[in-house]
Amino acid sequence: MNRDTRILALTVLFLLPAWADRPHEVWAIDQSNSPGKTYGGTLYIYEGYRIESQPETAVPEVIDLSADASALCLALTGFNPVRPHMLAFNASQTHAIISFVASGHVLFMDAATRTPLDCIRTSPGAGGARQVHFAFPSPDETYVVVANQNGKLLERIDTDFATDTFTLNLLAMIDLANCTTPNGAACQDAGLRPDNAPICPIIDSSSTLAFVTLRGGGLFVVNGKTTPMTIVAEYDKATVHPNGCLGAETAGKMYIDSGGGTPSNLYEADLYAFRLSEFSATTPAPPNTPAPAVVFSDDVENADTHGAALTQHGRYLWVADRGRNFIFVVDTFGDLVINHINLAGAVSDDPTPDLLFPSPEGTRVYMSLRGPNPLTADPHVSTGTTPGVGVVKVKRGGADGDFLGIARVSNVDAAGVERADVHAMAVRLK
Repeated sequence: MNRDTRILALTVLFLLPAWADRPHEVWAIDQSNSPGKTYGGTLYIYEGYRIESQPETAVPEVIDLSADASALCLALTGFNPVRPHMLAFNASQTHAIISFVASGHVLFMDAATRTPLDCIRTSPGAGGARQVHFAFPSPDETYVVVANQNGKLLERIDTDFATDTFTLNLLAMIDLANCTTPNGAACQDAGLRPDNAPICPIIDSSSTLAFVTLRGGGLFVVNGKTTPMTIVAEYDKATVHPNGCLGAETAGKMYIDSGGGTPSNLYEADLYAFRLSEFSATTPAPPNTPAPAVVFSDDVENADTHGAALTQHGRYLWVADRGRNFIFVVDTFGDLVINHINLAGAVSDDPTPDLLFPSPEGTRVYMSLRGPNPLTADPHVSTGTTPGVGVVKVKRGGADGDFLGIARVSNVDAAGVERADVHAMAVRLK
């Protein structure tokens, strides 16, 4: 098995060979406010052996993020954390990293004890805004790249997980709204990249190249180790379409998607493959170089590709279309779509799969499922009827799957309205 094979379920790095067949936990976060609060959120932690076999009856450990986590953030930053949107683990699986998209906080937790350790609020950017859409850790555990979405800043937190030391490095920042690319173009430009809100930074297995998707279309590939971080490849909106938020590396390729879910770009379903050997970490490339291969472009009504997971040693890439309730199955050997796994039916009439993550054995793929009152993305594509964690049985070596069941989550407010909206999810190896 290739030790460089990596997977991202729009939350976490996972190295297959070292941890295959080990016990695991499934972490999922309802990003709606804690009951009676205007902040917080709820973290659900499921034992893998329970949720993978009987998801409907799996009883999770429940952690209210408006309690100790919020108290720490308030004490350290003066503000409560709002809307926990994404989740990742460091490579050693010792720490959880939670991104709060509405308030701009990054929370570090001890994964084993569930103890909040540190809370950092990102910098004010464009118009004073600050958000953290996704904070993604490098495989070598030396830094976390932070997508400060509406601030239009790419930031870096330097990390030492052994000593629980986490430092926002202001000198490393890239101002994506006002910078100039190595080729002399404006980073944000109406004709090239009209809206440089960073969505998902995905770091390759060398811990050097961060692929940064942009809300308005285009892409930057950044050397995350330099100070300041430096752009080494730039793509315009015609080459890489808007709203990408997945990354998956296998067999020397980085897969990046484009999606819908914003008022200016409701529907989108594209997948691109970049060969990592064609990038230089030190010599900037000409615009739109190296060119990506377009695996599929299926931009029709209700299309919205989002989460992804590699199965069976990286042979197949599953890509969730939350607007149309199915999963693309891509054969990574030939970069061809070989199947669609339909999800709407007996288990749920409208599951709305968002993020995907495989079990360590590769026998299951877990899905975060959205609720009837989604807090992020346009309701046209992100509204679901069964919030919780869906479980899909992997079949035919990863070429197919069966939707087995859902571990349901609920957060009904005082008016009787279901507010649960599960988005962040990751698998932790124990």
